[in-house]
Amino acid sequence: MPRSEEVILTNMCMIENERGEVVMQIRNPDRYIWDGAAFPGGHVEKGESLHEAVVREVYEETGLTIKNPVLVGIKHFHTLGDGVRYLVFLYKATEFLGELQSSEEGEVKWIAKSEFNNIDLADSMDDIIPFYEEKNASELFYLRDVNDILQRQFL
Repeated sequence: MPRSEEVILTNMCMIENERGEVVMQIRNPDRYIWDGAAFPGGHVEKGESLHEAVVREVYEETGLTIKNPVLVGIKHFHTLGDGVRYLVFLYKATEFLGELQSSEEGEVKWIAKSEFNNIDLADSMDDIIPFYEEKNASELFYLRDVNDILQRQFL
């Protein structure tokens, strides 16, 4: 049995300011399969550290340079069809420089956490947000059943 598999490495970062607001990206539905509000992030490039990748992705999508991002958990699943493992490293940052600016990825804005229930969140964000608020788990794994229905597991 092989011990290796194809893996896609990505990240997502919740950026929180001193007022308790977080940066949400309203994803451009013309660019993405899944739309709605999500934390900024993206793919890890070849030869790049996980830290470098999250700092770069946040800057590209928000104009903010984050400092001291903290890894708070990992989300992963196997993609439908080809079964490639997809890893999302979930970070939180409270230190940053710069001014918030939108990009082609989507509009970015500060949103109070109390507004999460009033905005259209991207798929699985309702599972991811607890990683930032609660310390009950460090891993979110979606397991596909025989009917290709995702079952989430907090570990």
